Amino acid sequence: MDSRPISLRGAAPTIDEGLTFVRYLDEAAEGFFRILLGRRAPEVIAEAYVQPSNEYSYENVLFAERGERTVGMALGFTAEQRRRFSANPLRQAEGYPTLRAELIGFLAHPMLRILETIPDGDFYLLSLAVDGDQRGRGVGSALLDAMEERARATESRRFSLDVAVKNAGAQRLYARRGLTIESRWPRRLNLGSFGLYRMAKIL
Repeated sequence: MDSRPISLRGAAPTIDEGLTFVRYLDEAAEGFFRILLGRRAPEVIAEAYVQPSNEYSYENVLFAERGERTVGMALGFTAEQRRRFSANPLRQAEGYPTLRAELIGFLAHPMLRILETIPDGDFYLLSLAVDGDQRGRGVGSALLDAMEERARATESRRFSLDVAVKNAGAQRLYARRGLTIESRWPRRLNLGSFGLYRMAKIL
């Protein structure tokens, strides 16, 4: 077992690193982006990653490493930052078919509505993912610590995120860190294990 310490670093705007980011992002989203974007998903998201001022930008990303190996990723920003981001960067990918781009906008709209509900004063964790063999070894906690530091540096009042209803393990991790469930999406439909919990805590 690798006992080397965890180190954290900010992301760099390179396509190669963008592809690493895509792997973690899609894993955290349980394959959502590959379903939405098809076989070009890595390329499309990596193009957004290297650009500033969007939800998937390297500016909002932290990587966790052990030695030379990347073992986790976190992505977050404030509600105020999100309002300044460019509109849906995934639809602006160079050369992407117009019809597919319109379909992306239509299918992603419910997800975008969720992001539009981030209250002013919140720092929002959009994504956190850790390699399977590194779970339970402090990587997720280290990334959360660093993201909370970013939140405090921006003078955010709360730290919030959305987590899948069926992801009990992640809910336990967040609960141990003081986050509590405050709402469920979709609000008007009971779809069993499908859906998201909004969890938050005061900073």
